[in-house]
Amino acid sequence: MSASIEPTERPDAYLVQVGGRPQSYVDLADPTRLEFDYVRRIGDVLDAFRPAGEPVRVLHVGGAGLTLPRYVAHTRPRSAQVVLEPDAELTELVRRELPLPRQSGIKVRAVDGLAGLAGVREHTQDAVVVDAFVDGLVPPELVSAGCVAQYARVLAPGGVLLLNLVDRAPFAEARRAVAAVRTALPVPVVGAETATLRGKRSGNVLVVAGADVPLTGGRDYRVFRGAQVGDAFGGG
Repeated sequence: MSASIEPTERPDAYLVQVGGRPQSYVDLADPTRLEFDYVRRIGDVLDAFRPAGEPVRVLHVGGAGLTLPRYVAHTRPRSAQVVLEPDAELTELVRRELPLPRQSGIKVRAVDGLAGLAGVREHTQDAVVVDAFVDGLVPPELVSAGCVAQYARVLAPGGVLLLNLVDRAPFAEARRAVAAVRTALPVPVVGAETATLRGKRSGNVLVVAGADVPLTGGRDYRVFRGAQVGDAFGGG
């Protein structure tokens, strides 16, 4: 599928597109600028689950423009990060036109999520971030019970799994995913935009599993905790 990198209205900021779909917003001048709302939410969780500035070990399933790895490298120097991104041509394009900073600690492996997970040693990752799409949807194998068992295997004690989904009410995909995740990990938090919860449009649903970490709600974003997760998305 064809990929392109387009300039934005901001100097040194670019939009990575695959098959005409926006995949990543990369600000080379300011890696802390997370333009997409759901990416900002993931960034907030990654900020909160360990003390500020402390290096962490993060496994990213899906990479595209490497926005989140760049963010972690900037906010938590000396972090060790591995990205599983099967599209080698996309990675080459991103590395060429949006180069990573020197000594970023980011390693990209040209392999899909399931195959790449098998090569990760158990209990070695503080966080696993699943943000991978094919034609706008998360590949079903990445939210299967078997794959969740692999996420749980590689997570260190106290680690967190962040799973980004796209769904809308009544949340058939999110319900299946939450049920699968609960086979191996607790699901203390789920967040979604209010418009998505009301069924007005599809949107991102963020599932936070393993460690219980802060996720802030608001007028346009609702956070479900504890028993509310089971009430709203099942699997409880």
